[in-house]
Amino acid sequence: MLIRLWFCLAGGFGLSATGLGAYGAHGLAASGRADVLVDAFNTAVQYQFYHTLALLLVVVALHSRPAKALHVAAALFALGVLLFSGSIYAMVLFGTKGIGWLTPLGGVSFMAGWLSLLLAGRTWLRSE
Repeated sequence: MLIRLWFCLAGGFGLSATGLGAYGAHGLAASGRADVLVDAFNTAVQYQFYHTLALLLVVVALHSRPAKALHVAAALFALGVLLFSGSIYAMVLFGTKGIGWLTPLGGVSFMAGWLSLLLAGRTWLRSE
């Protein structure tokens, strides 16, 4: 059940990152927004893509061999996308103030997800 959720999130994140990336490259840049906003937006898209691919790899690993640490990694990658990329999108697109503190929490979620993946890998290596 959870594997299906992570798989669907990876698909949705990949789809939205593609659309948002196109908007950032064409619509946002052409709108005359400040370069710093376009750069921040593009960083959010880039990190969303990286962690979408990581989430997809976790799904493949979970299908092969379920492990709690992999589910934790998946959850942290998804949370990181929502907090890191989501907060930047909100600040750039809607001028939302006061949510900038969510961005570093998303970064910490990404790092914790990679740590969980590392720990899952260590367990896999010992079990083979």
